[in-house]
Amino acid sequence: MKAHYAQFAAYNAWANRRLYDAAAQLQDADYRADKGAFFKSMHGTLNHLLVTDRIWMQRFTGTGEVPQRLDAILHERLDDLRAAREVEDRRIIAYIESLDDARLAGTIRYRRVSAPDDVTQALHLALDHWFNHHTHHRGQAHMILTASGKAAPELDLLFFQRERDKGIA
Repeated sequence: MKAHYAQFAAYNAWANRRLYDAAAQLQDADYRADKGAFFKSMHGTLNHLLVTDRIWMQRFTGTGEVPQRLDAILHERLDDLRAAREVEDRRIIAYIESLDDARLAGTIRYRRVSAPDDVTQALHLALDHWFNHHTHHRGQAHMILTASGKAAPELDLLFFQRERDKGIA
């Protein structure tokens, strides 16, 4: 099971690099424009992904800062956001590498940000949700790029797997 999550952690970092490369090609007005995504703009969407990673990593590890809003803007500048993203991706990979089968078979307990509910959940199910959540919002970012007239990068897991198998990813 650990290899499964290690693949998703590596894929997550790969997809984020590709997405940030594409986002850097946007003019600032397009980067910040409301394109109808859940967090409106590329800026809002990329910030949201970092916000939720910090929330989940605190739930998983008990450490790190926790934004209090899902729509928090952690960094105004794309370069600063990208640097923070790269640090968080390395943190995610290290966390997944630290897991063993016993921990993966365990549970976590946390309080939701958007509601006062206390939740107890199987760790592997929380990890499934978390990695799926990344894909969901990267899909919205992909749409923002397309709506802005830019070429959106290939983000399919299959492309990552093929690149990894060739030693490229």
